[in-house]
Amino acid sequence: MTLGTRRALVIGIANYDTISSLPEAVLNDARDTASVLRAEEYCGFPPNQVKVLLDDQATLEGIRSGLAYLASTSTTEDTVVIFFSGHGGRLPTAVGETSALLPVDFQVSNLPGTALPEVEFTAALAAIKARRLLVLIDACHAGGVATLKTHGDEDSIRAGFSEKTLYQLAQGTGRVVISSSRAQEYSLVLNGARNSIFTQYLLEALEGKAHTTGDGLIRVFDVFNHVAENVRASFPGRQHPIFKASDLEDNFPVALNRGGLKTPTPAQPVEPDRWREIETIMADLYPAGPTDLEIWARAGGDISRLRLQGTGRANWFAALRSLKLGGGGQQITLHTLLDAATEDFPHHPELTALKTRD
Repeated sequence: MTLGTRRALVIGIANYDTISSLPEAVLNDARDTASVLRAEEYCGFPPNQVKVLLDDQATLEGIRSGLAYLASTSTTEDTVVIFFSGHGGRLPTAVGETSALLPVDFQVSNLPGTALPEVEFTAALAAIKARRLLVLIDACHAGGVATLKTHGDEDSIRAGFSEKTLYQLAQGTGRVVISSSRAQEYSLVLNGARNSIFTQYLLEALEGKAHTTGDGLIRVFDVFNHVAENVRASFPGRQHPIFKASDLEDNFPVALNRGGLKTPTPAQPVEPDRWREIETIMADLYPAGPTDLEIWARAGGDISRLRLQGTGRANWFAALRSLKLGGGGQQITLHTLLDAATEDFPHHPELTALKTRD
């Protein structure tokens, strides 16, 4: 599969005028992400196609210009990555609350005029023609979220992006948004650490440490699986990365997987990941998702414990990830799920093969 031209916009803001400063790790997150994307030995993005905006460069106009450049240059065959590390919050408006990214020149006295709100950001993403678009948002940092330097306005900004906003940003085919944490959680940065916890594992994934199929490509689920599982394992119950997609047709590649060019020969194929096999089969057999033919419930699962949004394939990814981590209902297991599917499709060869390995 070709990646087309690989393009990226990387934004890092730590030193605001009217909002509390963030740790130096925020800028390191942006610098290191850009470096790994550009590196010949890792992701192999053309260096001149990775635009970086740090602090004073990341004004509202600068961010708008960067997004507009991606819209004007990318084609449907391209792959685009957008990374933002800085302040994000939910701002009050006349019609209710809206989520927004806060540029370096954000002014507390002019909330709507100096932030990049959900509606504008969504429209800017929609204008990017690339069929593979990954947006990474690390915007709810511990120790500095929306703490205003001026007095009297401390309650005007609430931390974090709502899940509804993240879903809006992910509208369209081949669009995925990964956020560092839930709206009510902090994106953790350990004292003295070079990177935030989220970006630390993101960098690992891009450097080739995520589990892949061994075909020389890093796919969007490879990235999220590595980041989500390691973040949650490092700080149980404290930080949960979020995955949003509204119309995800396949597990699309986002970068080359060169892994530091440890050997001069291409990576040898590895045995396909069993969970990915199951995801593919279940999405083919039950295209509407875990609710199709009540397969999840019949296997002993609890649909209310799943977060179902978007396509059937995306919902299967979310449901199986939950099952892998021990969720989805007290009675469901991989064994009961395969048993229930086999009752519906007793002569399906791949399903039968999976059952024999169970």
